[in-house]
Amino acid sequence: MNWINRACAMALVLLLSACSNTPNTTDQAGKPWREQIDSVLADPALDGAQVSLTVRDASNGKMLYQHEPRRRGVPASSLKLLTSAAAMSVLGADYRFATELRSNSLPSAGVLNGNLYLRGTGDPTMTPADYRELAAALARSGVRTVRGDLLLDDTWFDARRLGTEWANDDESEPYAAQISALNIALDDHYNVGSVRLTATARGAARPGLLVEPANALVQVIDHGGTGAFTVEREHGSNRIDVSGSLAPGAVDSRWLSVWEPTALVADVFRQALAEQGIVVQGQTRLGVVTPPSASLLAQHRSMPLAELIKPLLKQSNNGIAEVLLKSMGQQTAHAGTAEAGIVAASGFLSSQGIDAEQLRQFDGSGLSRRNLISSQTFTDVLIAARRQPWFPAWYDALPIAGTGDRQTGGTLRNRLKGTAAQNNLHAKTGSMGSVSSLTGYVTTGEGRLLVVSMVSNNFLSSEGRVKRLEDQVVRALLVSGD
Repeated sequence: MNWINRACAMALVLLLSACSNTPNTTDQAGKPWREQIDSVLADPALDGAQVSLTVRDASNGKMLYQHEPRRRGVPASSLKLLTSAAAMSVLGADYRFATELRSNSLPSAGVLNGNLYLRGTGDPTMTPADYRELAAALARSGVRTVRGDLLLDDTWFDARRLGTEWANDDESEPYAAQISALNIALDDHYNVGSVRLTATARGAARPGLLVEPANALVQVIDHGGTGAFTVEREHGSNRIDVSGSLAPGAVDSRWLSVWEPTALVADVFRQALAEQGIVVQGQTRLGVVTPPSASLLAQHRSMPLAELIKPLLKQSNNGIAEVLLKSMGQQTAHAGTAEAGIVAASGFLSSQGIDAEQLRQFDGSGLSRRNLISSQTFTDVLIAARRQPWFPAWYDALPIAGTGDRQTGGTLRNRLKGTAAQNNLHAKTGSMGSVSSLTGYVTTGEGRLLVVSMVSNNFLSSEGRVKRLEDQVVRALLVSGD
């Protein structure tokens, strides 16, 4: 009978093995999903840190998991969720920015006897090609000479160029570029108010240095040397100091913000006029208001806001966020200021039954460390957004986990690949020193849509380790939708 005993034993082993692999509300370690999240929050990487975590049903708002849900923290770039949602409501999904050429004189025999005004309303997508097209449109109207001045009207926004308490060591970075109503961006990264410096190694010679867009505003000083290659913009000026060397055949490309972005637009546009054979006899002046009676000569209109929020959210573009904040102020209070924009954003929250007094907003992008918001308020915003007619476009504009494509996956493109969250999680990320956040939507295997927000502050471990914990929270939610 030994063979019978052996057969029974084998059958029992197979049965137990099959049971252990049966899908249930547990992960491979045998923990229910709530216990998995408990374990994440107990991770040593979060020792001494401040964490606010909320998970809710997106359809009815039911609370499914919470840990310090009302504890406010610095959100970093996740604040763009609030800014963009408010902008879609306040400005409208079809809102477009206009950049205009106007004059206090009509063309006569190829001559403008008055001034030429370039008037901006904040368009963060204007490229050198767009400015060349404005110049070409003026040339097509027959203008060859401007007797007056070239006047840059950036007064749609106030003259405050930086956000509240932005770090001074970020000043020359493209993500902290100065805010203007007249912008120029080199490509679809839309790094407004910035230039790209590309250094190319040339054998034993010094690297070749190329600044784009070409302009006379930025001055590059090559100090030579054989150490590490460094590029720095001098505070308060557009002098860029380069030193060090590159390995043979190497190419190094850096973005740097400029000091006074309107001046960069002025230089590029004046070049565009010259290329069209248009001579401006007067001077170039900045910050001049266009007279209400000035005639429209040419105009460029941006893509609608429903499209613009894609680079804003997927690429976490700070410049676009700040432009939208001041645009909301102009729309609601005729004041292109961050303060007026914040009041408008608060109005959107109040209209959705969200207590705007439970957060503090100081800019549009999340770059300021004075911004404070809780995970519960973030989930309030996500739930409210689902009720809006513009929600499909906004949801599509969020980064999507694990896609590997900057235009689709955005800041989540390299996260959660090969998991059930891939092509599932739509969320906004946030990062700065000792700050990490993740807020968005995830659909369970049962088809239940959840909203999740995790805001972590004051951790001493690496940012990457904390982001892996955020990913673990998302994966835990996909074990069960209950």
